[in-house]
Amino acid sequence: MDRLGEKNVAIVSGASRGIGRAIALKLAKSGYDIAMIAAHDNERAQMTLKEVKAYADQSSFFECNVANPVQVAKTLEEIKARYTDFDVLVNNAGITRDKLLLSLSEEDIASVIDVNLLGTIYMTKACLKTFLRKKSGSIVNISSIVGLTGNVGQANYAASKAGIIGFTKSVAKEYGKKNIRCNAVAPGFIETDMTDLMSDEARKNIFEKIALARLGQADEVANLVNFLVSDQASYITGQTISIDGGL
Repeated sequence: MDRLGEKNVAIVSGASRGIGRAIALKLAKSGYDIAMIAAHDNERAQMTLKEVKAYADQSSFFECNVANPVQVAKTLEEIKARYTDFDVLVNNAGITRDKLLLSLSEEDIASVIDVNLLGTIYMTKACLKTFLRKKSGSIVNISSIVGLTGNVGQANYAASKAGIIGFTKSVAKEYGKKNIRCNAVAPGFIETDMTDLMSDEARKNIFEKIALARLGQADEVANLVNFLVSDQASYITGQTISIDGGL
């Protein structure tokens, strides 16, 4: 591939569907070329890439398991070879393995922690040298409202997302003097493939707990991320912003 460098570049993990897809599209519309990362190069990933390229034609897809630090390092080298630089990192990759704690296997626990928390750490660490050289950079980590509140059947997921919040605050404190900002977004119940599987009764019960009485949209999360990486949020760092409709 030819080396590029005309536009700002945003790296978005977990970008093939749901919230990650919405973030990639929003940032592309805002003028970024997108380095899309997902664990699998499949039809859905390529469809999202095609949508993103309609707004940012130099965007690219990179297959990477963010829980694997060797793959992360290799992928970051590929991104740096493809683009002159990058300016934004959005750590969105995440999985769930929902069961009550006593029913969770070691694999259920380890896989969620590895992808959600360690993946966020590995990706951030891999990007920091570039941000330090540039003396600028914006990182947004996608946490979850359950990282703040906990939730029945999601002890592993809640732990991973709470860890992201602590990690975000630490990175903000360590690198703020280098003009590197790091914030977290904590979505509530958002309309995605996972919530599509909920029963009507489950939806009704959730609506009763949400002030706005509806599920959020992935585009609404993307709008918040777009704000946080922009110059309009230049004095915001180390924060966890809930977007949950008043849950």
